[in-house]
Amino acid sequence: MSKLLDIHEKLINKDISAVQLAKLYLSKAKRDNGALGAYVSFTEEEALKTAKAVDGKIARGEMISPLAGIPMALKDNISTKDIKTTCCSRILCDYTPVYNATVWERLINKDAVLIGKTNMDEFAMGSSCESSCFFPAKNPHNTEHVPGGSSGGSAAAVAGNLALYALGSDTGGSVRQPSAHCGIVGLKPTYGAVSRYGLIAYASSLDQVGVMAGSAEDVALVFDSIAGGDSMDSTSNPQYQANTLRDLESEIKGKKIGIVKELSEGLNEDVEKAFSEAVKVYETLGARIEYISLPTLQYTLPIYYILACAEASSNLGRYDGVRYGFRKNIYEDINDMVSQTRSEGFGDEVKRRILMGTYVLSKGYRDAYYKKAQELRLAVVADFKRAFSKCDVILSPTTPATAGKLGTQSENPVDNYREDICTVPVNIAGLPSVSVPCGFDRENLPIGMQIIGRSFEENKILNFAHKFGQVTEYIKETDWGVRL
Repeated sequence: MSKLLDIHEKLINKDISAVQLAKLYLSKAKRDNGALGAYVSFTEEEALKTAKAVDGKIARGEMISPLAGIPMALKDNISTKDIKTTCCSRILCDYTPVYNATVWERLINKDAVLIGKTNMDEFAMGSSCESSCFFPAKNPHNTEHVPGGSSGGSAAAVAGNLALYALGSDTGGSVRQPSAHCGIVGLKPTYGAVSRYGLIAYASSLDQVGVMAGSAEDVALVFDSIAGGDSMDSTSNPQYQANTLRDLESEIKGKKIGIVKELSEGLNEDVEKAFSEAVKVYETLGARIEYISLPTLQYTLPIYYILACAEASSNLGRYDGVRYGFRKNIYEDINDMVSQTRSEGFGDEVKRRILMGTYVLSKGYRDAYYKKAQELRLAVVADFKRAFSKCDVILSPTTPATAGKLGTQSENPVDNYREDICTVPVNIAGLPSVSVPCGFDRENLPIGMQIIGRSFEENKILNFAHKFGQVTEYIKETDWGVRL
């Protein structure tokens, strides 16, 4: 089931060279990007340089990493030295970092071949990948539909086979939701399992770098390569060492799966049916189903949007036109310059969230909103802890509906925020979760379910994901991309 290991074997056996592979993916990605909008920039020189080095190692009989020579992509909020990193925002349209994010540095050490930087909702704020300052990304299963967001470009690149895997970021579901909409596997790790150094911040207590690929096995392979403590990120766990690939074949017979009442309500008919069928699959595999309730989950959307917007208003304060990024050239004084720069540099959704965050942190409202949300966050953490005393993992739909059509996002932001109802509880509690394809709707659009685990139990949720993938056929190739 592992496409990465299969291609690794082809490289070792010299059935294809790394340079040939890189040229194939670059060519197809450039050809099809006009239709999918997955990439906002290509890194051809970087890709071919690395591929040539990998071929040299193979020719000399040197051992290479399973990720060596494998074409991949990075979301455009992950810092890449000397390669433009824009967050798909006008305010960073010409920003080129002077350092690499830790996750990218670790992949460089594995000789990963970077095809390009992928499209996203501006500053990772959105659920459709339509708020990019460049162009919207589209769903490879049906280009009239969104791929989800905010890591929509990464999901479209993987689902369209324009990259073999990609990294995204997940603040409230931004890896899992587009993975569900595009029919791939997407992992949001435990908060602290993967370094955030070099990930351009949206909400620092919620952000996490995640992995998107075509199977649980491939996600595990990449995750094991990027996880672990980092001295440059004090929130990362210095003791954590991931070895999820080793545990993929563990037996799940007799394990308990929790089905949460609050995460199984308000689903559309197709999602509800697919999720019910997925639960039955686990029962045939010998897992035991436990129906549970987590009452605090009814508060998770307001908790999330209060905390995320508060942190965004602080994190995005640095974009003032003085230090870096876009600057308005005609102004009366410094205050006017900052005001005009931010007004023109940020898109509508980013400005909306900055204003919301500033409001909940302001004098007279901080205790009523921000402090209360932090208190309720602890209650959500406690609720999950109680749930995991009864079950090994928790199962829920990833999204309440499948991918919507392009341009149909509601003018009422609250309607759009409800898209995150199933995913945000995981970020609030800092838990790991993986989205796995579990069916298709009547329009043949993918449906995803998520498997949630205890902190730093990525091995367990990927084990459950792998076992499900072995007995189902819900991951299917689209007509895009490379055929080896």
